[in-house]
Amino acid sequence: MRTIVLFAMSLFPVLCASAADVDRRIDDLIARMTLQEKLGQMSQSTSLKTPLSDAMKAEIRAGRWGSFLNAGDAKDRAEAQRIATEETRLKIPLIFGRDVIHGYQTVFPIPLGQAATWDPDLVRQAAREAAREAAADRIAWTFAPMIDIARDPRWGRIAESLGEDPYLASQLGAAMVRGFQGDSLAAPDSLAACAKHYAGYGAVEGGRDYNSAWIPEILLRDVYLRPFQAARKAGVATFMTAFNTLNAVPATADPFLLRDILRGEWNYDGMVVSDYEAVTNLIAHGYALDAREAARKSIRAGVEMEMVSTSFYDHAPDLLRAGEITMKEIDDSVRDILRLKFRLGLFDRRPLPPAPDHSRALVIAEKAAEESVVLLRNDKNVLPLSKSVEKLAVIGPLADSPVDQMGTWSMDGRADFVRTPLAALREMLGADRVIYARGLINSRNHSRAGFDRAVRAARDADAVVLFLGEEAILSGEARSRAFLNLPGAQEALVDAIAATGKPIAAVILAGRPLTFHDAATKIPAILYSFHPGAMGGPAIARLLFGDASPSGKLPVTFPRTVGQVPIYYAHLNTGRPPLPSDLGVPMGNPANPQGYTSKYIDVDYTPEYPFGFGLSYANFQYSPAELSSNTLPPGGRLRITAQVANSGRRASDEVVQLYTSGPLGGSVARPVRELKGFRRVHLEPGASTKVEFTITTADLAYYNPKMQLVTEPGPYRAWIAPDSASGAAVSFEVTK
Repeated sequence: MRTIVLFAMSLFPVLCASAADVDRRIDDLIARMTLQEKLGQMSQSTSLKTPLSDAMKAEIRAGRWGSFLNAGDAKDRAEAQRIATEETRLKIPLIFGRDVIHGYQTVFPIPLGQAATWDPDLVRQAAREAAREAAADRIAWTFAPMIDIARDPRWGRIAESLGEDPYLASQLGAAMVRGFQGDSLAAPDSLAACAKHYAGYGAVEGGRDYNSAWIPEILLRDVYLRPFQAARKAGVATFMTAFNTLNAVPATADPFLLRDILRGEWNYDGMVVSDYEAVTNLIAHGYALDAREAARKSIRAGVEMEMVSTSFYDHAPDLLRAGEITMKEIDDSVRDILRLKFRLGLFDRRPLPPAPDHSRALVIAEKAAEESVVLLRNDKNVLPLSKSVEKLAVIGPLADSPVDQMGTWSMDGRADFVRTPLAALREMLGADRVIYARGLINSRNHSRAGFDRAVRAARDADAVVLFLGEEAILSGEARSRAFLNLPGAQEALVDAIAATGKPIAAVILAGRPLTFHDAATKIPAILYSFHPGAMGGPAIARLLFGDASPSGKLPVTFPRTVGQVPIYYAHLNTGRPPLPSDLGVPMGNPANPQGYTSKYIDVDYTPEYPFGFGLSYANFQYSPAELSSNTLPPGGRLRITAQVANSGRRASDEVVQLYTSGPLGGSVARPVRELKGFRRVHLEPGASTKVEFTITTADLAYYNPKMQLVTEPGPYRAWIAPDSASGAAVSFEVTK
């Protein structure tokens, strides 16, 4: 009890009563609840229809449901809550959840785009605005953040992730939790956050959604679990189990994940919900014979609320009679569910928050979109464009498509809030100076019927901005792709426009890293904007014309070709690492293979663009890193500094990154580099600043073969650099 009270008081302030009082109220409720009422609390439904049916009203009065997700409108939710709190036997409130993933009415960049900002406070602000808007519609729970480490761009849900790196995902995931939940879960404008999908979902084989994941325990603990532990430390209210099997055990019925680690090692006292029908998916996995066995295995593993499927409600009574589950397991689940409702202030008739300030949210959305855009290429300083351009050709269907700009998981987004790039460019330059041609009906279209008009537009203009990429429907859940190239006839469109000889800049909107090597050789300037949300248009226009300088950095490695996948920066070395002579292999050329090293014979083994990469209109110079000491004793601190200067003619932000590696000669091989810190700095032309990082032995810790978290003595290296493939190393020793 002592641990529960301290945890609740420190991470989940309850305004209405002390944690001890809440526990007493929960115990009293559980003592008076029937089994059916308990199982109702453990059940979540999507069946709240508009308007509420008499049958559903009766079910709510009977305590059949404890929660609803993605269902009803605000009026329906209000009436359902009134029935639950006034007409049921025990007056237990409902909790309404919704997929508020990257915004509610105001849509922010997709999470992968937000990760490209490397700006935790901005990510927190975006989540805070989303919470305010959703709470005003009587929503109290969001199924975000998704903090699965994603290293395979074929996986559609990489769009919903925070990228490939556990440190970056931990920092940004914790920021989202703080944004959604605010200072107190009981505040009217707070949403309970949900750390998902626990665990290993980003490592599904072949990049196919819902597929199997095989992750050795060292890798699981060092990489895939770290963001979840960070979310737990940030006070995340709920966890969601994953669809996948992890090492042959479905995550939704894995006591190692749910009992041993989450409850045991991490001492978590929040609530655990399954994903959508993930409990009965155990049957298709071959892990359960039927729904009865699926319920037994999930309850025993530690799942407390079943999303949509009804195996808990249908089969728990018989399982209890047979002694296959215990009443304590049921009561413990109900206790965590009720505690969440108390923490949210639902028992105290949580009031509606003030009407959300959409204008404030749109300002934050524009800033997030601006910081999320990554400049990948800028040969001969094609960008920024001059505002004195007489005619600008804007070509491509993604230049004026609000739904695609918003990206996946934007079901509540208000289209009237969206400002497209075409609209923003017309507003900036005047409609008479912008020539627009779609070129293609959509990103998947193979017809070249619109090419002639697009070519004429390019020839009649002084410069061309070509909008490429993939529609929103091509990324997200169940949207895995075997090929990562620009879909449809987009590459042919690039050829046609490039043949005009006009200066071209491309803006690529997508939900994942794409492969566009050949197209990039014909386009001197490329901005990668992911799906930038409602205010992507003004942000892109400002970046194109130099009212702002790109500062986004890639949160995930971009492959040259899909054959390199999975490719990520924090890999282990091999016994036969590639040599400098192995660089520069042309795409698709298997001629003259030589040397027995870890490489490809038909493509350069390096990525197209490395993790952390992003150019700027400024010119940043890094001095060699310096150490405060050459040794780091146990419990000590080591300062690593570098001078960063802007020798260019434009002001810009730079994301300065710290990487380490080591030790050499430890109990396990370690990655060639690991991100350990980052700082966003703003530098005017000619200005410089000293950037300092501090690391401790705890920051260097990793798991050894005995699954002990250790920092072993030995030689380490560190880099302060603009990306994961740059910079000069400095060496230090961790001593015994």
